[in-house]
Formats: sequence, C-alpha cells, structure tokens
Amino acid sequence: HDLYCACNYHPVFALATILLALTCSMPWTVVGFQDVLENLVVCRCYNTDHQLSTVHKLAALMVEDGPYSLVIIDSITSLFRVDYVGRGELSVRQQVLGGMLSKLTKMAEEFNVAVLYTNQVMSNPDGGMSFVSDPKKPVGGHVLAHASTTRLELKKGRGEQRICKVIDSPTQPEAEATFQLTGAGITDPSE
Repeated sequence: HDLYCACNYHPVFALATILLALTCSMPWTVVGFQDVLENLVVCRCYNTDHQLSTVHKLAALMVEDGPYSLVIIDSITSLFRVDYVGRGELSVRQQVLGGMLSKLTKMAEEFNVAVLYTNQVMSNPDGGMSFVSDPKKPVGGHVLAHASTTRLELKKGRGEQRICKVIDSPTQPEAEATFQLTGAGITDPSE
C-alpha cells in the first residue's frame, strides 16, 4: 500500500498520474493507472485540527491495513499559515507543528515508512536588507528544518525542466539535478 494524506491542493488523479509516471520510469516495474489508484488511501484536510487528527489516526490505520510504504503530506504548513495568523501566534503554531512532526518521525521509525512532505516558501522580510542571492525562505522555520532528515529544493528551470537541489542530507552531498516529468516518466532534460 501507499498512503497519501492530501492537506491541500493536488487531486487524487494528479497524484496517481505522477506516481504512474515515476513507477513507469523504473524499468523493473510495470504498473497500470488502476493499480496505482487501488493502492492509495487519500484524505483531504481542511484545517490544522483535521490535519493533526488525521496524522494521529495514521498509526492505527497502518496497524489495521498495513503495511504501507509511503506517507505524503502536500503543503504541510499551508493550513498552519491560515489557522495561526501573525507573529502573535507564531510560537503556538511552531509548537503545534513540532508536535505533529514528532508524531510523523515516530511513525516513520515504528512502521518503517517513508514520510515525504512538501512545503511552501515565502519572501524573507529581511531579504531586501541583505545581500542574499535568494530572498525566499521555507515556511516552518527551524522546527521543520530540524525534523527533516533530507531537504530538497525543487524549482522551475527553463521550459518544462525542473531542478532538484539537495539542501541538507546526512548521506548525500549538496548537489543539483535537472530533469523533466513527461508522460514517459522522469526523463533527462531535452536541450
């Protein structure tokens, strides 16, 4: 089984298409669209309470229906940004986010499941004051950074190209790779 906990934007079929493209790009795997859909469990969360509740229910689901191999949370901080507005609620937001990330880390270790989450970036208010080449910073701050084992930055390249940069990893050096997502899967970029 694969498990997808959609916290915000991507519909099931978009995810299934991406998974199909990824699995079909691996020569040892032959999988169909329907097979991918049959191995997904999806939950769309509407606020942070719902997101936290879903994360807490995941462990029970893994015990009952497992084994699962992957948990994906799309845009992990987006609901936190909506429900905890302004600097006055920043401390509470970070504490709640930290608790959820701790639960996900324990789940990953207990059930031997990979946890992948996407995040958002925002303009750094201090970015104009310094000589930083990229004034964007990830939402979630140090709490999210310290809870992550490997951090990747994905950005748009030229045309249909995408760039993946290893920001931090205990096993991989900092590096970049350019690729394209096509109907045939992940491909080398066309020049």
